[in-house]
Amino acid sequence: MEFIEINNVFKVYKNGVSALADISLKISKGDFVFIIGQSGSGKSTLTKLLYREEKPNRGSVFVGGINVGKLRNGNVYKLRRKIGVVFQDFKLLPKLTVYENVAYPLESYGMTKSEIRERVKKALDRVHLKDKMRSYPNQLSGGEQQRVCIARAIVNEPKLIICDEPTGDLDPKMSKEIMDVIEEINKDLGSTIIMATHDKTIVDKMKKRVIYLKDGVLISDKKKGTYVEDESV
Repeated sequence: MEFIEINNVFKVYKNGVSALADISLKISKGDFVFIIGQSGSGKSTLTKLLYREEKPNRGSVFVGGINVGKLRNGNVYKLRRKIGVVFQDFKLLPKLTVYENVAYPLESYGMTKSEIRERVKKALDRVHLKDKMRSYPNQLSGGEQQRVCIARAIVNEPKLIICDEPTGDLDPKMSKEIMDVIEEINKDLGSTIIMATHDKTIVDKMKKRVIYLKDGVLISDKKKGTYVEDESV
């Protein structure tokens, strides 16, 4: 079995909106995958299925051999400890320092303070922010705030990192910095990266696997793709 297997998945929301229709995908450990498509195409729904924010109505979603749709609610936290998520809107806690924001997820794991310190320093070093440890979010640029989010997502060295429009609010220079950091993590940690994005420039430049969704349907899946939104691809 591949690291991620999505088999004949349908997702319809309670308001009747069909978000995904018969989606099947296989993603290997260590892959770097872009998911593209217009707003409402099903990108975010697909990523939410992977960390059990949503469950499919039909079909199955396996991550690391676990059928995540069948997980009991009380066991979802175990899955999420193995997954890092990076959001577009940062979701940093404004009254906590950079160090405290990155340490926050680890504090419920029963680790010692010295273990937490070591992991946080390593994560901040990976995103080139070791010198901002004592700063607060409002003292950072948008790009720096997003790098803190990435540090928080990788602090437990997860096997899977899901990025939902991580460069959506950033200028091209900051976007490039973020993508350089994410690519380094993909290479150094061997984490599988799945990124939903509208950023044509980044997708075209990086030449990674590109999955294109339209109206909840898988239109194309290319190994070294570009940002194409055309039913004939």
